[in-house]
Amino acid sequence: MTDPLRSPKLRPWHLDRAAVVYVRQSTPQQVLDHRESTARQYALADRAVALGWPRDRVTTIDDDLGKSGQSIEGRPGFQRLLAEVALDRVGLILGLEMSRLARSCKDWHQLLELCARFRVLLADADAVFDPTDHSDRLLLGLHGMMNEAELHVLKQRMYQGKLNKARRGELFAIPPIGYVRADPGGWAIDPDEQVQAVVRLIFDRFDREATLHGLLRYLVHHQVRIPVRVRGGPARGQLEWRRPNRATLQNLLRHPGYAGAYRFGHRPVDPRKKQPGRPGTGKQIRRPEECLVLIRDRLPAYITWDRFQANQDRLTANRNTATTCGAPRNGPALLAGLVRCGRCNRRMVVRYLGPKGRPSYTCTRGSSDYADPLCQGLSDGAALDALVADQLLAAVQPAALEASLAAVAGVERERGELARQWHLRRERAAYEADRAARQHRACEPENRLVARELERRWEDALKQQRQLDDEYERWQRAAPARLSDTAVSAIRALAADLPAVWAAATTTPADRQRIARWLLDRVVVTVDKGSERVGVAVHWVGGAVRSHTLTRAVRRYDQHSDYPRLTARLRELCGGRRTAGAIADRLNAEGFHPPKRTARFTRDMVLRLVGQLGLGCRPPHGSPTGLGPDEYRPAGLAGRLGINRDTVRRWVRVGWVHVRRDADRHHVIWADASELRRLRELHQLPRTWANKDRLAELTKPKPRPVR
Repeated sequence: MTDPLRSPKLRPWHLDRAAVVYVRQSTPQQVLDHRESTARQYALADRAVALGWPRDRVTTIDDDLGKSGQSIEGRPGFQRLLAEVALDRVGLILGLEMSRLARSCKDWHQLLELCARFRVLLADADAVFDPTDHSDRLLLGLHGMMNEAELHVLKQRMYQGKLNKARRGELFAIPPIGYVRADPGGWAIDPDEQVQAVVRLIFDRFDREATLHGLLRYLVHHQVRIPVRVRGGPARGQLEWRRPNRATLQNLLRHPGYAGAYRFGHRPVDPRKKQPGRPGTGKQIRRPEECLVLIRDRLPAYITWDRFQANQDRLTANRNTATTCGAPRNGPALLAGLVRCGRCNRRMVVRYLGPKGRPSYTCTRGSSDYADPLCQGLSDGAALDALVADQLLAAVQPAALEASLAAVAGVERERGELARQWHLRRERAAYEADRAARQHRACEPENRLVARELERRWEDALKQQRQLDDEYERWQRAAPARLSDTAVSAIRALAADLPAVWAAATTTPADRQRIARWLLDRVVVTVDKGSERVGVAVHWVGGAVRSHTLTRAVRRYDQHSDYPRLTARLRELCGGRRTAGAIADRLNAEGFHPPKRTARFTRDMVLRLVGQLGLGCRPPHGSPTGLGPDEYRPAGLAGRLGINRDTVRRWVRVGWVHVRRDADRHHVIWADASELRRLRELHQLPRTWANKDRLAELTKPKPRPVR
């Protein structure tokens, strides 16, 4: 006789394998409060026995109690179930509802595909389903769609309730540093005075340091700890003092709650950035104005909203990107991050040349992004810095006295802030020592098991108090002293000589850069490649623009604007058959300058320039002879080509010219008209990847004809 509880879909191969009961609850709260639902799921083992499975062949998987079914991630029980099915060890899967197995269509259909391939049945409290049967497969697919839709409805219902409460400004999470939960709901400023003082010190010092790293170094140097309320465990709500770190300070400075603003929806999840197995990944931080809810003046504030916005602008400007200036650094360049190219409007980068680190400004963005030739560059960056520095000093001269008084007040204020921090720390240490003493006195002397531990705690508290007192005495000896009347008078006297303060060794490059960024928006530079003139447009904060012209050092004489007058004067002087030295003295006396802005013309300079122009001057007495046709000394060839002698000497070393030695072992270079053209092109051709083949051809001299 057939058992009425047995389903006709059961086959002998099903009973040869195990039956699995899958148990799941969505949250730990449901596991604690909805115990009847959990008990009903465990009771499905009896249904498996009624369907024909022996008790020892029924397995219960309850690894996912307290886990959501919206994804397979973080559900080891469901993953174990899939593995057992794929190993062909399961004949029947039982669940109280199909939603217990999965609430995601992707996970649900993955289970159905495996069950259909390995002929595994699915059963709930009412029926048995065969995934290989068309009708059952259609019904199971409908179950999966309904489960996912039900999850979506539940999530939306809860989310809309949270959003409605947030729009009233009543949904609060864990309070940040410096705040505690208020009794009627919301946040209140931490009642601990030391906590308040540390938070206010962080914002005050950031106004002075202007960078996050500078703030961190200041706190570490002065041994300032960050107050943190423990969020969980036995010490929940207790105050701990932890070492400062960059992430904590950045979160504190970017939190609008310190300006009294309430926000919600500032950390949305981007599914594209989620990482498997890491539930906290994929979150993005929105700016306050992009949050779903932003209510100003809703919370007690440490700073004003305008001050908060200024801090955000400063943090953004400190980022080293193509559109921001970056943080002030220790390089000597005054205008680092402020110089813009007048041709493409891109930010020009700073380079330091030579052993002395001379600053130069170069527009390299087009070259690095598109492999274009360099847009323009200004090698004499010090001249540009000096020009702008003069403008800055002239602009701040009327406010020099007020600045000196503010500096005096700043020194006094900084000392007062640090002294208050030390006072609060010592007061807390004294309280901890007194508290340990009271606990020790309240203990019965006979109870040595407790008395010994309380005595040890008392000794530790006293030791920490003595250590803190010693550190305070060392700080008093090293801290800035109170300014005397003489020091205040000296500071006011320095206000009348701002250039001396600007150039003082105690004024760091970062200080100068910070002053420049307070007053300047940008400096637009346009280099005239055909002359020594550089157009400089100084854009001040507030919109004012002042134009200036700067004289730069050029590489060739023909790039100088005074070149026509210089050549005309040279022709006149050479017509008088003067020596090169006499011509150099004459040019210096008449106010002519070399292209590289050196002090004076020299004999060798005149020889190179005269040779380039094809003019002749009387050789000095005793000058060397013995040169054949088309032969030159290195200096003579440099003068004929209008290049530096060092360049010719390098060509001699690497073998790019025909060279011989005379009787005195001096170099003699042969170069006819075609060789001169080759060498000129070799000198002028840019050293780029596109010209590498042509450069290889130009470095090979042609054979010298045999006499």
